[in-house]
Amino acid sequence: MSDALKKILYVEDEADIQAIAKMALESVGGFEVMVCGSGLEAINQGPGFAPDIILLDVMMPGMDGPDTLEALKRLPELKTTPAIFLTAKAMPSEIERYKELGALGVIAKPFDPMKLSDQVREIWESRGK
Repeated sequence: MSDALKKILYVEDEADIQAIAKMALESVGGFEVMVCGSGLEAINQGPGFAPDIILLDVMMPGMDGPDTLEALKRLPELKTTPAIFLTAKAMPSEIERYKELGALGVIAKPFDPMKLSDQVREIWESRGK
């Protein structure tokens, strides 16, 4: 695995939040971002994009974030790809549950677009410590 964080797969069902996060991650963070509007879309398109990290909304219709993460981890191309949950439900017990599901970290919503790239980078750099 490369140590440089460049490509982010972002799974979010709300178009306005997608647009803000994508713009923040690309213009502030300099990342290449693929946005998927559902868990199913991420499963179909994620492996071909080969992301360094996956950002997942927790509450989505159909497949929620935890279900999507579980399905992505079953794909050989994404089995070891770290994930971060973005959620308004960021109580300590919930954060602990998300980490038990395999998330590297959790970013609370609403997030600050100017700080989002730094938050993602900090969580990325904390892996393996």
